[in-house]
Amino acid sequence: MNSIINCDDLIAAGYRPGPIFKQMLERAAEYEARGVSEKKYLLKLLKRDFEPPPPKSVMRKKPAPLAEAIRPVTKEEKANVRAVRDRMGELLKVPVIRSGAILPDACPAGPGRAVIPVGGAIAVENAVIPSAHSADICCSMFATFYEARSTVAKELDALTTATRFGMGHRHLDDLVHDPVLDHDVWLNPFLKGLKDRAHAHLADQGDGNHFAYVGEVEVDEPMRAMLRLSGHDVLAGRLSAGRYRVLVTHHGSRGLGAAVFKRGQTAALKHTAREADRIPPAAAWLDMKSGTGRDYWEALEYVALWTKANHRVIHRRFLDRIGGVSAAEVGNEHNFVWRRGDLFLHGKGATPAWRDPDGRPQLGLIPLNMAEPILLVLGGDRDEFLSFAPHGAGRNLSRTALKRQFPDEASRRHEIERSTDGLDIRWYCGKPDLSETPVAYKDAASVKAQIREFGLAEVVAEIRPLGCIMAGDLPKPWLSREEELSPKQKRQIQHRKERRRVNQEMREW
Repeated sequence: MNSIINCDDLIAAGYRPGPIFKQMLERAAEYEARGVSEKKYLLKLLKRDFEPPPPKSVMRKKPAPLAEAIRPVTKEEKANVRAVRDRMGELLKVPVIRSGAILPDACPAGPGRAVIPVGGAIAVENAVIPSAHSADICCSMFATFYEARSTVAKELDALTTATRFGMGHRHLDDLVHDPVLDHDVWLNPFLKGLKDRAHAHLADQGDGNHFAYVGEVEVDEPMRAMLRLSGHDVLAGRLSAGRYRVLVTHHGSRGLGAAVFKRGQTAALKHTAREADRIPPAAAWLDMKSGTGRDYWEALEYVALWTKANHRVIHRRFLDRIGGVSAAEVGNEHNFVWRRGDLFLHGKGATPAWRDPDGRPQLGLIPLNMAEPILLVLGGDRDEFLSFAPHGAGRNLSRTALKRQFPDEASRRHEIERSTDGLDIRWYCGKPDLSETPVAYKDAASVKAQIREFGLAEVVAEIRPLGCIMAGDLPKPWLSREEELSPKQKRQIQHRKERRRVNQEMREW
């Protein structure tokens, strides 16, 4: 006869798996043998006979400490920082979070309780919060220094054929292979069945703020001396004095990372529902001491390897096309989780700026906008800011709010041409995207000044812009159709969306 109580029932009742389960199930069998047949009453008897389940974690009344490395000046900047503080204030009440920081590029990442902002970082004890690294796992930068082989225009032509932008993935007749696909990882529950997806997205950069940027840098003796003094002798040795072109790419883990995140978030919601009470979905976590947590961490580590391989694939294809050779490479993640002892540092758009295992300040790349230099920096290792630097310039306005300031195509086209004058800017999918031009981002000089003011990083060199490729404006089909709807139809659609959102929140709570 099957018992009416099993391990899942004990977990649902608040007990944590362990040796006690065997004893509880044996006692339950005794009660059933005596005629107890109602599950609810049987659980009540077990709670009487054994210690009650451990209390669930709850949100703190007061948030954990927050450090701010940001100096708002304008009205827009101050409103932006208030919104960021609100989100971080919610997030820092989560019991597994020890502290947080916001950086000069901080801006809200979307609606919802406890959603970590862009330019936000948190230190979490023995846990990973999938929503804090988001679906774009391991969004990162990668730079290759090389000697110019042709005009900027011709090199950008070659770059256009070496990479891909836009929704979806590469055509199945045009897939690119890399040894990273041959790693023995595909039985991991968070990676199982995703090998084909990982293959389809190699040499693929996606859309949004992802880019392929060609710039130039003057390597001089002071720069090489700074690299040597900071322990980066190898890089200093590879770069002799002179002018170099630099290819810099920015993208994440594409469809592979999105699928891993979705699975991780589902597992985190289940885990947090067992261990805690009334935790916002955006703050659900996985225990890194559990088997599921360890599997997720291994999946994240592989996603980081895959993403770096994807950068290198694009750079290798580009150099092959122009007949170039790599002189040196530099790269860093800025949307990820890093382990330091029992702490898991989460950065949602934050550049690691601590010292590496050899004691050297880490090298990082900080882009500002397509018309500004990309900064090559040495990390400042400021503990109060969790040893992060910004990942870029950040926004004060959402994409939608920005476009409202330029309501017609003529004004948008004029602003794009004005702000990118003298640069070779390519839009892979055809239509320029105002929300990715310099006007969309915070003032670059101000962000650089705040990096210096708060000691977040030291600039080693500036990679000056020559040209850039981005996806461009990609309106989704349903957005295009929405313009044909009547005001009443739009209100009905919005009402249904809101009703679904409320119902979902009720189920989650």
